[in-house]
Amino acid sequence: MWSDLPFHILDNVFSFLSVDSLARAHLACRNWHLCATSYLASPLHRLRRGQPPWFLALPSRGRGLSCYAHNPATQTWYHLSLDFFPEPVRPAASIVASGILLLRPSSSVAFKLAICNPFTRQLRYLPAPGRIRTNPALGVVVLPGPAASGSAPGFKIYVAGGMSDGGASYEPTLEVYESSTDTWRMVGSMPVEFAVRLTVWAPNESVHVGGSLYWVTSARAYSLMAFEIGSRGRWRELAVPFADRLEFAGLVEIGGRLVLVGAMFKGPARLWRLEDGSGDWKLITEAPAEMGERLLGRKPSWASVKCVGIEGAACLYRDIESGMIVWREVEEEEEEEEKRWEWSWVEGCSSIRGRKIHNFAVRGVFLHPNLSPSIFP
Repeated sequence: MWSDLPFHILDNVFSFLSVDSLARAHLACRNWHLCATSYLASPLHRLRRGQPPWFLALPSRGRGLSCYAHNPATQTWYHLSLDFFPEPVRPAASIVASGILLLRPSSSVAFKLAICNPFTRQLRYLPAPGRIRTNPALGVVVLPGPAASGSAPGFKIYVAGGMSDGGASYEPTLEVYESSTDTWRMVGSMPVEFAVRLTVWAPNESVHVGGSLYWVTSARAYSLMAFEIGSRGRWRELAVPFADRLEFAGLVEIGGRLVLVGAMFKGPARLWRLEDGSGDWKLITEAPAEMGERLLGRKPSWASVKCVGIEGAACLYRDIESGMIVWREVEEEEEEEEKRWEWSWVEGCSSIRGRKIHNFAVRGVFLHPNLSPSIFP
């Protein structure tokens, strides 16, 4: 009976499945295989109902060709091989809804990028920017509006600063890649001081909020560099709370607002929200002390901690084995005027299917797994 269900009923059932369950259903029988193949090629695949994004952990120093994926629905870790990549890579950013990773080949001195779907093992190098530069800051803007059938949403990639002339000088310019044309174009110049700080002191990718790109820089004391996309290239600097006392700082977007995540020595991790118009920061929550101690282990310092965010969640992590602290929006059966959030602990990955994993530092991204074979722009 189950093997003879009509395709329209199976399509509806498949829309509720997580990507790992969908992959198993794909192998169940000939009828399900045909239906799942058709479903994966349709736009409905990107409208899976109520499926949270996965956390992907990649080696932060580009060692090896693999990554580890955590499914929050089942609290399960998976190993994904990246052996289809011809060279070592390190993560740069993700285009969450499309299931696309943006990667930097780590064996190349000159800056270049590739896009990859680790679940379908698809890979494409992007064209080189117009200026040869090394180690620029990077920002991603996903364009609004529905994607065309069978394709991914459009996006833009901004690169700012970096070294030029073989490392002899800084490159005080900003370029943008547009997925719709598969080309780069020069946006304009930028202050040399900002180019220096983004090249040397901006370890993380940017966050796009309210028409601006924001980067955290850590030169002497933490501060923010902001580029207003729609204002003819205006750059500005913003102060952050406890700038000279923070041991780590990162940015996430929550509810369309810019949020700073940071911690001081022997203190809890805190989240501050940038208030509209005033430039002031408001403390909105702090992580439970016992979770912070569990994440740090025997080291009371937060210096090795990183953070990554997505709409509805902010995650603090250190390495593949130590676990993660997550501040997540709680789904309520009845819609409330003010959404409720809570802190939770996610176990790290020390083994998969009985095979021991040696601990290493990671760079994490959120991603909606996509099994569609034709999602690249």
